[in-house]
Amino acid sequence: MKKAQIPYSGIILIMQLLEKMRTASAGNSTVEQQHEWGQSMKSRTMTGRSTSTGQPLSISIEQGIIQSIEQSIEQSPADESAWLAPGFIDLQINGYSGCDFNGELDDPDQVIALAEKVIATGTTTFLPTIITASEEQIVRALETIARARRISPLAAHSMPFVHLEGPFISPVDGAVGAHEREYVRPPSLDEFARWQAACGDLVGMVTLSPHWENSMEFIAVLAGKGIRVSIGHTLATPEQIHAAAQAGATLSTHLGNGIANMLPRHPNPIWAQLADDRLTATFIADGHHLPADTLKAMIRAKGIERSILISDVVALGGMKPGIYDAAIGGAVELSADGRLGSVHGGYLAGSARPLKDGIAWAAASAVCTLEDAVRMATENPGRIVGHRGMLIAGAKADLVRFTMDMEDKSLHIETVLVEGTELEVQQQHAYINK
Repeated sequence: MKKAQIPYSGIILIMQLLEKMRTASAGNSTVEQQHEWGQSMKSRTMTGRSTSTGQPLSISIEQGIIQSIEQSIEQSPADESAWLAPGFIDLQINGYSGCDFNGELDDPDQVIALAEKVIATGTTTFLPTIITASEEQIVRALETIARARRISPLAAHSMPFVHLEGPFISPVDGAVGAHEREYVRPPSLDEFARWQAACGDLVGMVTLSPHWENSMEFIAVLAGKGIRVSIGHTLATPEQIHAAAQAGATLSTHLGNGIANMLPRHPNPIWAQLADDRLTATFIADGHHLPADTLKAMIRAKGIERSILISDVVALGGMKPGIYDAAIGGAVELSADGRLGSVHGGYLAGSARPLKDGIAWAAASAVCTLEDAVRMATENPGRIVGHRGMLIAGAKADLVRFTMDMEDKSLHIETVLVEGTELEVQQQHAYINK
């Protein structure tokens, strides 16, 4: 008997239904809210060049869903100047344009405003990221994000879950990065349970260091619950890193950063994570966290399929150069070239560039092709957040139309759609590209 096969578009629709069910329970948001957002959207068509083939495309959209994708036979690539891609997906956003997920976050309207500003840069799905802090502060931030998702269907759609980067990281200089050492602590299943209770099981990703004595048990329990566990801010041994992957860790957070400046030539934590095929690595492609040659070699080691671009952008992202007092890093200086560093130690204190800038820098700096840069910022992270980030019939119409300036290493957003609805595009401060 021949087995029936489900079309791939059917699989996507099934995944969307499961994601809606998760969204309904996460943060106590409702299916009705998501339904109302979708019903407000009308049919439309969006055009642009494919980043994979370079050929002009025409995408038909109804009720927020891609109905068909057709290649224009009559139109040549020279007739279309803009590119068309899935909305960008960022697994690590600490804040943006003056809004912060860290610090004294207790106003859901701030979270909603932050989501709108991020979406306006072409990033239609992202993980609000909370870093090492007291349990009280973490819980307050989680509660506020959950409230924002209940209020705003747009926020609920764009922020499927939360990324906790810490507090279960290494306290050692270099590895601890800009995190406050006094709040670093060993993994605790009890504390994790309290986080989830506070926000309706909204924590979906945790970055930790696997050097702690109880790390493997913690990783295994979270992985068993479907929580993504990522290795980061660590000086763990190769044996501990491989054991973490065996226990269920599947990601490496901003590999090459959040680590000591001086490391043994070999072995060291970077080599071990590059070598382990069970780990997909995220990379900050802002031109400051990793030199072009380093990033290119790392992506070659992991392979495009196991590489993801992130921004790690903080609240000062998109702001004018100057000296600021930041929740992450304290007194920091934002330079004209977009570098954000501590005034006192000089170390990096997060990124000031949104993901679109990382895509442009990676492609224009010969780290990879535009096609691969877009893939590492859409389809690859999309696997982590419910199979988003693909241009296929049946997928949600989260789309971005943009132009590229290879000489200036810049990407300019023309149009952003979220479930088929066009949102305002934000003009941010332009940093000097190198």
